[in-house]
Order: sequence, then C-alpha cells, then structure tokens
Amino acid sequence: MREFKNTKKNTSKVKPKVSITKAFKDIIWPRRNLVFIGLLLIVIRSLSGLVLPWQSKILLDEVVPNANIDKLYSLIVIVIAAISVQALTSFLLTRILSVQAQYLIAELRTKVQKKVLSLPISFFDNTKSGALVSRIMSDVEGVRNLIGTGLAQLVGGSFTAVVSLIILIRLNPWMTLFVLVPLSTFGIIALKAFKFIRPVFRARGQINAEVKGRLTETLAGVRVIKGFNAEAQESAVFKKGAQRIFQNVKKSLTATALMTSSATFLIGIATTGIMAIGGYYMIQGNMTTGDFLFFTLVLGFMIAPIVQMSNIGSQLTEALAGLDRTEELMNMTTEEDNESRTIRLNTIKGNLVFKDVSFSYDKGKEVLHNINFSAAHGSVTALVGSSGSGKSTIAGLCATFLNPQSGRITIDNNDISKVNLNSYRQHLGVVLQDEFLFEGTIKENILFAKPKATDLQLQNAVKAAYVNEFTDRFDKGLETLIGERGVKLSGGQRQRIAIARAILADPKIIILDEATSNLDTESEALIQKSLAELVKKRTTIVIAHRLSTIKKADQILVIEAGHIAERGTHAELIQLKGRYYDLYTYQAKI
Repeated sequence: MREFKNTKKNTSKVKPKVSITKAFKDIIWPRRNLVFIGLLLIVIRSLSGLVLPWQSKILLDEVVPNANIDKLYSLIVIVIAAISVQALTSFLLTRILSVQAQYLIAELRTKVQKKVLSLPISFFDNTKSGALVSRIMSDVEGVRNLIGTGLAQLVGGSFTAVVSLIILIRLNPWMTLFVLVPLSTFGIIALKAFKFIRPVFRARGQINAEVKGRLTETLAGVRVIKGFNAEAQESAVFKKGAQRIFQNVKKSLTATALMTSSATFLIGIATTGIMAIGGYYMIQGNMTTGDFLFFTLVLGFMIAPIVQMSNIGSQLTEALAGLDRTEELMNMTTEEDNESRTIRLNTIKGNLVFKDVSFSYDKGKEVLHNINFSAAHGSVTALVGSSGSGKSTIAGLCATFLNPQSGRITIDNNDISKVNLNSYRQHLGVVLQDEFLFEGTIKENILFAKPKATDLQLQNAVKAAYVNEFTDRFDKGLETLIGERGVKLSGGQRQRIAIARAILADPKIIILDEATSNLDTESEALIQKSLAELVKKRTTIVIAHRLSTIKKADQILVIEAGHIAERGTHAELIQLKGRYYDLYTYQAKI
C-alpha cells in the first residue's frame, strides 16, 4: 500500500525564507497608500474607543455626585458619537484592507500559477498535481493577515496599548508597574511559542499538499479503485494522512493553549492585585471611585489587544509559513531562465537533426546513447521498439520537454538548446497516446489549439478528423459536454478530438505518440485518412506499436535499449530480416 511520506524530521530543520522585513518590503510597502489610510482609521478607532472609559470617570466623579442632568445629556451624546465613529471606521477598515487583502490573494494565486506553468516537465513528473493545487490555492491565503484584519489588529492593538499605558502611568504608576510584571512574563512566553509554531505551520502546508494530492489521485482513479475493490485500502491511506494533519494541528493548538492559559492566569493575578491596591487607595482617600473605574477600563483596553496579539501572532506566523513555501516555488528555475535561449523562430521549415544525443533521467543511468538521425521537412519518421527502449524520450526531446545531457539537436540548423521555447512550440503539435481533454464541450477542446479560429477552420478540422462522424449523433453536436477528462466519450472519440485539435493548430512539426492506439478497426481506418492529410508538408515523428500503420513512413528507426538498432523504410527493414522483421511478422500472425 502506498502511504504518505513522513516529513517531520526534514520540515523542522527548514530555515524560514520570508522574514517580517521581507514581507513588509514586498507586500505591504507597495500598497503603502492604502495601508496608511487604514492605519489612520485604526488610530481614529482606537482613540474613539477610549472615550467610554473617560466619560465613565466623569459620570461617577462629576455627573452623579452633582446631579448634573445637562452634563449627563452631553455625556450620552459624546459616547454615542464615539461609538458611531468606531462603527464607521471598523466598516471602512474591512472595506479597504480586507478587500485589498483578497485582491492580493487573487494576484498571488495568478502569479504562482503562471510560475508553475513555466516550470519544466521534469518538475511535474515528480510532483503531484493535487499538491500543486494546494500550494497555489492555500499557501497564499495567509497573506490576508499581512494586509487585512491581522495587520489592522496588530497596529491598532499596539497603538491602543501604548496610549492606554501612558494614561495608566499618569493615573497611578505603582498600580501600572504591578500590571506590567505579569504582562512582560506573558510576552516572553508568547515569543517562545511563536518560534515553535512557525515550523509547525510550515509542515502543515506540506502535509496538506500531500494529502490533497493523494485525494485528487483517488478521485481521478475511482474506476480503478472500485474495479479492484480497493475502497477500504484507499480510506486507510487517507486516514493516515488525516491523522498527520491532526497531529500537526494538535501541536499548534497546544502552543496556542499554553499562551491562552498563561494569559488567563497572569491577567487574573494582575486583576487581583489591582483590586487589592485600588481598594487600599480608595480606603485611604487617594483614589476616587471614578479614577478606579477609569483605571480598570483603560487597563482592559491595554490588556485586550496584548492578549489578542497572541492570536494575531499565530495568524502572521501562519502567513509567513505559507509565504515561505510560495517563495520556495517562485525561486525555482523556469524553462525560459536559460540566458542562452536567444534565438526566436518566426517561421520554420521543420528540419530536425539529432547529433550524438544522449539523455538520462537519473545521473549515471543513460536511457539514450549517441542517437543520430535527421528528420527532413515534410518527412515521416517512425520510432518502433519494445516498451522502455527510449521512444517516448526521443519524442520528448523533439518537443523540448526534455534537454539532452550531451550531443546536439538542431531545428533548421539552429541549436534547439538556444532557441526560445515559445517561438519553437508555436510551430509544434502533439497527439499523445493517453490524450488529455479538458472538462467542457467538444468544441472548446478542439478550439483549445487556436481559440480565435473561424467556424470554417473549425469545421474543416472536425471533418478531417472525422469527429462529425459521432457528434452528428449527439443532440447538442459539438456543444456536447464531455465530463472530466472526456469520461463520457470512448477512447476512439477522445483520440479523434485530439487529432482535430492538432489539425486546427496547423503545426510545422507534429509528434504522434501511438495516435491510433485507442481506436477500433473502423475508427482507425478513418483516422489513417485524416493523419495522411495531417502529416502533409509537416515534419512528423510517430511512435508506433501497430507497425501496419507506418508502412509509408519515410524512415523507420528501431530503438532498442537506448540505441538505434536498425533504420530504413518498411521494405528495406523487412528485407533485412532483423529486429523490425521479427516485430512485424509477430504482429501479423496475431
């Protein structure tokens, strides 16, 4: 049974890549105008919040003792005005900062998705698609706490705490000093807790990505799972992943609980001490009832944001952990990062040449050895051989999905390693054995190759690939929804849509990876006709298992163990009576 990898040891040793300073420079500072407006609103809200304690003191010390009804009315108006200002500033803060934070999240997701698509094929071969979805969608969400409510609460809480502290010192410095001792102890505990929590949050992002990746695979392969009665097996694997998430969350909750309980205990001690000291001062006549109430309320204004900042600290720590993982992804080398890729191909003929090309997926384990061949413009080159011999690797090199470790590949005498990839791939068409279709309509999938194609171009591609042979039987024709990955269509129907897509693209170089493998005999006959039109005046590389489909190829390369064992036309290789002859006569008997 395949299980999730335990990354506990590795994750704890990963050094954070994104500091508060870097986050401020890259995320907050570029939006300084909005942030400044937000901070101004925070200051106004914080100051208006102090009006109630101040007016409470006046109520007890001046209004009630003197039975001053007029001043009572004025006091009520002032308090209502302060509450209104608080409500208005809170609304504007959410409207300005929280909305901006969500916009930033959308921007970052777009940026990360663009970066991911620019990475080489080898990256995708080693990374689960579900894990990438998690990194694109989830890791950036924490940034809302840097721009949105988290920042507002942090700055606003700090400002309120400082102002409250000044007021408390002026009211009674000794009572204030007594309060600061437990609060300082709490601050030390919180800092240590945050240091522990950050790697925990970073690990959570990785675990979530792994679990989501496996879940994506499970849902995509549900037919295989049910076919092998493996529901219980998959549930067990997912349960282990869910338990890893639980254990990680438990760690962060433990640290948070430690901070919360410490705050409760230490604030309780501070409150008890204030009651004792304040009671003593009131008995001695050195403090009025209003002064004591004012001190107590202002103390609450100072303590509340400090305690709240423990939660904000957790949010900011989680945000930085997510940005760590995002930064790690953004620093990866893209396909186009090679500074030597300076040649742009506006037009090409399509003359492909391999000169002593070798390739290995793992260091020291070559899968291709000194491959030499030429594929002239308009010719068809067929690759045949046993499974794992290196045919798909050669096709991947032709498509620039892979880069040779040694040797040279040229396109129209230009070294392909120095050619701008976009300028080359705009002339490339690919039809894979297990062709991928997007969820949507048949028409949308064909137009994927050329979204701005005319209706005439679309219909010509549909007819050339004989797609209309089955869409005419559908009620909605080309507008028929095909389900995820074309699940509602047969293998042959999906393949014909893929070929129509390639025909519409009108490429100069086309790579066919056993394009007729999923077709029945009738469909294959139709597709062979369309392929004959498709390959005209185009350089074609065909990976073939059905050798009957490549009799008319200009050259056939027999690949065995990473070498070209034989080469020639169908007739020449049959006459040679070597490996190709054995493969062909064996299939003919079948």
